[in-house]
Amino acid sequence: MKFPVSFGLSFLGILLSGPIGVSQSTYTILASGLENPRGLAFSPQGVLYVAEAGTGGSTATTDIQCMQVPFPVGPYTGGFTSRISRIDADGSRTTVVDGLPSDMTNPLSGGFLSGIADVAFIGNRMYGLTSGSGCSHGRLGTFNEVFQVIDGNAVPIANLSAFQQANPVVDPEPDDFEPDGTWFSMVSHGDALYAMEPNHGELDKITAKGEITRISDISASQGHIVPTTVVFHDGYFYFGNLWHFPIEPGSSNVYRLNPRTGEITIVASGFTTIEGIDFDRRGNLYVLESMTLPGFPTPAEAESGKITRVSPSGDRDTVLAGLSFPSAMKFGPDGKLYISNLGFAAPPGVGQILRVDVQ
Repeated sequence: MKFPVSFGLSFLGILLSGPIGVSQSTYTILASGLENPRGLAFSPQGVLYVAEAGTGGSTATTDIQCMQVPFPVGPYTGGFTSRISRIDADGSRTTVVDGLPSDMTNPLSGGFLSGIADVAFIGNRMYGLTSGSGCSHGRLGTFNEVFQVIDGNAVPIANLSAFQQANPVVDPEPDDFEPDGTWFSMVSHGDALYAMEPNHGELDKITAKGEITRISDISASQGHIVPTTVVFHDGYFYFGNLWHFPIEPGSSNVYRLNPRTGEITIVASGFTTIEGIDFDRRGNLYVLESMTLPGFPTPAEAESGKITRVSPSGDRDTVLAGLSFPSAMKFGPDGKLYISNLGFAAPPGVGQILRVDVQ
């Protein structure tokens, strides 16, 4: 594994470290019984939608049919158990579209699940991002894609698997190379979508017409840092990274990407396994750490997840601790923070959406 080089250390005046405080917020379990909840999105009407990765499946492919993910991460098995759900204010869940591709890594690597990774809106149009598709993920005849949800159906608009294979990044990691990618998050800005892919290390733009262009080959300057979550704020993209396994506490950062120049700078460091970031209305940065103990995503990591707030002056405080394998975070139009909890490494049907009254 390669280690990233150092970059600039400013964030709108933020220092990379500051006083650490504790401001434990209260939360309620808004919804439960979810299947590996991942990315969250609010419609223009303020309705919450969640991508659920599903439970995988038993179908498989071989290296005769396509390039496989290297052992022990691969080979994958797959199925059609992923879905997008609507979560109403009372916590009730309604299926928006289901029967979507879902996959599972080799059991020797933990049997981790992927499916629909995220949801985003351009106006009233809903879009989904797949991560559990493709021949290399056990699903022959499928590909990772961006699709539009129309009348309960997933209508493909952009083939991300084909784009990655035709446009390789500079510095891919061969030990766990994913031919179809493992897309993690997607954000809308203007009339386009922007999808982050961790395994190759890239941020790509997808128009509503399905045109794909690369915004940044993150691997070219940062190496294999495993970028995960992305948001657009005040003219810049901000993203966090997971880093490698086994987990190294303090090895993850929040980065700022200038879309005009391509420059990437570290804006806040010293975090662990970042899987969500967002900003509140006052410009405070919130960082979701999925696991914070050294090692692997085992039951020992349960309740080690937390949310840290970084103020514009650089002060930090713990907003909420004791989270179990959280996988996404987003502020709602009500000013409350919504979290996908028990988003992976958990038994089937135990996923939650938490609603946090931020103090």
